[in-house]
Amino acid sequence: MARSVNADELSNLLGALTQLSALEELAFLAGCFVLAWGVVRLLRGASAPVGSIWFGRRIVDGVLFPVLALAFAYAARLATAGTLEPAVFKLAIPILLSLVVIRLTVRVLSATFPQSRWMRLIEKTISWVAWFAVVLWVTGALPLVLEAMDEVSWKVGGAQITLRNLVEGTITAGLVMVLALWVSAAIERKLLHGSGSDLSVRKIAANLVRVVLLFVGLLVAMSAVGIDLTALSVLGGALGVGLGFGLQKIAANYVSGFVILAEGSLRIGDMVKVDNFEGRVTDIRTRYTVIRSLNGREAIVPNEMLITQRVENSSLADRMVSINANVQVAYGTDVRSLIPKMEAAAARVPRVLQDPAPNCQLTQFAADGMDLSLGFWILDPENGQGNVRSDVHLALLDLLMAEGVQIPFPQRVLHQLPAPVTKESP
Repeated sequence: MARSVNADELSNLLGALTQLSALEELAFLAGCFVLAWGVVRLLRGASAPVGSIWFGRRIVDGVLFPVLALAFAYAARLATAGTLEPAVFKLAIPILLSLVVIRLTVRVLSATFPQSRWMRLIEKTISWVAWFAVVLWVTGALPLVLEAMDEVSWKVGGAQITLRNLVEGTITAGLVMVLALWVSAAIERKLLHGSGSDLSVRKIAANLVRVVLLFVGLLVAMSAVGIDLTALSVLGGALGVGLGFGLQKIAANYVSGFVILAEGSLRIGDMVKVDNFEGRVTDIRTRYTVIRSLNGREAIVPNEMLITQRVENSSLADRMVSINANVQVAYGTDVRSLIPKMEAAAARVPRVLQDPAPNCQLTQFAADGMDLSLGFWILDPENGQGNVRSDVHLALLDLLMAEGVQIPFPQRVLHQLPAPVTKESP
């Protein structure tokens, strides 16, 4: 009986699509699309915001366009319910609803996990499941599938769980977690927008907001699946035992991350040296810190290491860094008149600070010449130190060549002793 009813519904739908009223519905639907496009274009402006989930790169590839198209199509169906038999709208509304779910899930997951290799597979899986549900809905087979899923059940503890409850709960849990990720990502982007000395504080707030939203979303998702939340007390005890043994390092890294952000001992943009790796702090996560060296290599340093080991921070007090350039001149050089010229030559290099000014000193009398050490300061160590040292060395080389000062090279004097005189035997 149910199969005949579904067949009648499908034949009635196909028959309604051949009527003249279907063309009128198509015109209304086209108007809904145009109106949705115009509203999105008006809200977005001339160019889309970077990384926007609502608008996307183009007008039609964001979440807002199918949401507005679905809302306008549903409103048009209600407005024409007394005059037109729904046929096109009966197809368009579930298709648009499926498109909203696909766009929302894929866009949020892509923004949250941009480097994940599983995103393409997840996108295809969600698309196939959503379109399969639309086909079942349109053909009228969805009630039959749901009844068949209700017949598959098993008992877990004192509760009776059916396959339908499990599938519906899983879908609901997935949507709840996606919404939690979306909201947390939006709040984090707002908190971290711009720069300033309070970036670390805003990073703490962003991490806390994400943790709280994901925890609430996890509770809602577990409730939707049918898991008794009173069982979390047992889970909490097991988690405590796990933290005491196998997860203590992970817990220490998370706690250390919040301590680093709260104290401000390390900030995003600081030049640091950790375990003989020197670079700029590009990101501070709750578990690890990313340090990028000047040659492009990146190190992922656990936060616990930054708490328990020695860390050299060149930017903690101020951003000025001292650099030395050493040169050796030959004996007999008038170093008293040469030193001011060397300081002036170094001061003309663009990145060298004028205050404090470069300072040159005679450090020692070496075997081959007199060693001069020129110290100078820079304010942008993140742009490299070897390049500015090279510029200073070239400026000193030009000065020494112009002044006719000789740069000595190692010389050795070899003394050959005369051969010993041997006495002739009588």
